[in-house]
Amino acid sequence: MPHHAASIARGVGHSASGPVKAPAFDYERPVDVDGALRLLAEGGDDAKLIAGGQSLGPLLNLRLARPALLIDVRMLDEMREISASDNAVVLGAAVTHARIEDGNAPDPAGGLLRYVARGIAYRAVRNRGTIGGSLAHADPAADWVNLMALLDATLIVRSTAAERTIAAVDLVAGPLSTVLAADEMIVAVRIPKLSGSARVGWFKFNRKPGEFAEAICGIVDDPERDVRRLLVGVTESGSPHVADGAELLSAPPDARDGIITAAVAGAGFRCGTYKHQVRAVSLRRAMDALR
Repeated sequence: MPHHAASIARGVGHSASGPVKAPAFDYERPVDVDGALRLLAEGGDDAKLIAGGQSLGPLLNLRLARPALLIDVRMLDEMREISASDNAVVLGAAVTHARIEDGNAPDPAGGLLRYVARGIAYRAVRNRGTIGGSLAHADPAADWVNLMALLDATLIVRSTAAERTIAAVDLVAGPLSTVLAADEMIVAVRIPKLSGSARVGWFKFNRKPGEFAEAICGIVDDPERDVRRLLVGVTESGSPHVADGAELLSAPPDARDGIITAAVAGAGFRCGTYKHQVRAVSLRRAMDALR
């Protein structure tokens, strides 16, 4: 059996105001990860991976992305697998947001993954969008980009030459840019398990349901595993800001405001600005949401 089954998709749509459909591209649907990686290596900068297509599809239609080759990995068995050990849960990169939302995957963070998944865009998007695709798209305002950094997740990445891991907090190099090489693909995400006594808090601010966040903040309190972290999502320009949350978690309520102000400033937001204020409020509400 060949390593991939090939077909060709060609089509260009136009309207009076300009193109509204993707430019012409070749389409391949490999039968395994090795076949996908070979196609990716051969295609170089002209090849793009696609799974759910919820991020790449609009970019194609707007002609902001013009790949010569699309490699569809959505149905690859290895990319859809879910496994759990005593210490971690591993989600295949093609696991959809809806599978997580519906509880069809173990939740290593006491229900936080399911809660966050439920707030991503709309159900139609969650039915097809994938965790690996969202991470690889690297929008700084995306939920998984921020949550995986907070939870100290590790991305399992492969090319035809090797396999390596990348800490989720180190993935984003800039808006829609990652540290992945052109021939590398995220195949899975490994998320450490929190203890049964851990508390987690999360708050996302967007002006209406379904929009990307203006601010995302979160906090994890798991003394049993010596994990006490806070997240201030940058959401506009770079990597999520993850810091030690011990001081904030141990402070009495009337002493938290100064610590929160400093934490948000440490993420690069100048005190007194709207961007600082909306994140300070979001971090305070994440603290209030600890459960």
